[in-house]
Amino acid sequence: MTDRPPNNYRDVVLAAPVSYGYSKQSDKPARWFIGSVLRELCRTAGIDKTAIDGAAISSFGLAPDSVSFLTQHYGISLRWLEQLPFGGASGVIALRRAARAVQCGDAEIVACIGGDSAAAGSFRELVADFSSFSNAAAYPYGAAGPNAPFALITAAYMERYGVTREAFGALAVAQRYNAQHYPAALLGDKPLSLDDYLNARPIAAPLHLFDCVMPCAGGEGFLVMREQRAIELGLAYVTIAAADERHNAFADDPVQLRSGWSEFGDQLYQRAGLGRADIDLVQTYDDYPVISALQLEGLGFFGEGEFNQFAASTATTFDGGGLPHNTSGGQLSGGQAGSAAGYLGVVETLRQLTGTAGANQVANARHGLVSGYGMINYDRGLCSTACILSRGGHHE
Repeated sequence: MTDRPPNNYRDVVLAAPVSYGYSKQSDKPARWFIGSVLRELCRTAGIDKTAIDGAAISSFGLAPDSVSFLTQHYGISLRWLEQLPFGGASGVIALRRAARAVQCGDAEIVACIGGDSAAAGSFRELVADFSSFSNAAAYPYGAAGPNAPFALITAAYMERYGVTREAFGALAVAQRYNAQHYPAALLGDKPLSLDDYLNARPIAAPLHLFDCVMPCAGGEGFLVMREQRAIELGLAYVTIAAADERHNAFADDPVQLRSGWSEFGDQLYQRAGLGRADIDLVQTYDDYPVISALQLEGLGFFGEGEFNQFAASTATTFDGGGLPHNTSGGQLSGGQAGSAAGYLGVVETLRQLTGTAGANQVANARHGLVSGYGMINYDRGLCSTACILSRGGHHE
């Protein structure tokens, strides 16, 4: 497209994608995963930890500490620090905040990291005291965790639009195929067919086993810096073409069938100077298939209520020639490492756009869209984010 508008995030880039330590359970604390990602970021970028003077960090497992205590744990001194408690929306929010800090001169290199552990019983403890909404209106009535709220949303979406389980299954099966080509995916060694998906045991109607994300441990991270600094370090990098966020969008809707993506999707493409047809891959936050459907719909990849047609006609595997989606397997096949899951899509898109994805590489990927979703209460998630990233310099 011509007449490209000014880039609001000009001169700022993302580099050094890191995924680390995925396991189904771990006795190591969240700060171990965050610190391990920090170490790997430094190793990948070829810098000492003293070069990092800013951090944006997300975790569900730091209490009673805040992120400020991590500076002492890791022996670092920062002049800019953010704690981002936005769950699956945290990664895009981290890059937005970090980019502004770099533009304003508040930091030169910002480490954006999400990390959490998965000790026995830790997920139960998390959902038992997740928010005042869940404490008052969900948990005391037996809705112990996210399955019940997402069952409510899924049922409403299916009833409103006639969406079938086969349509949701198409996404889940494609993501499992992608995971089989991504070594770190925890379920990548377990093939999944549509029959497997449809015949899996029920969890919370209409959800079945393969609709539900698996909690795990792990960490994700990337660096934000000026383009010239990335060039000096010899790093492959991507640029931020556009990014946006909304919180508590469409608050009057009785149950969530849309969210903030519907409010800013068109403007996101306009600011990037791109159309939907220019997007080479999409990473949605996929704790449940219905949430991926809401993001794809809100961002204009199909019309309202047309998910059945999209799922039947669009290949979403990394090599299928359609719309590559959640190219590493996403959370449904890779696991949900707490707040790290909110960074997974950004990190995977960095790999894809720098040509370093390996066996699950999307051919000739130039522009990727990442969307996030976070902080579910009893009937909706409150946070919606999205960004468009574009291939920068020194790519493979």
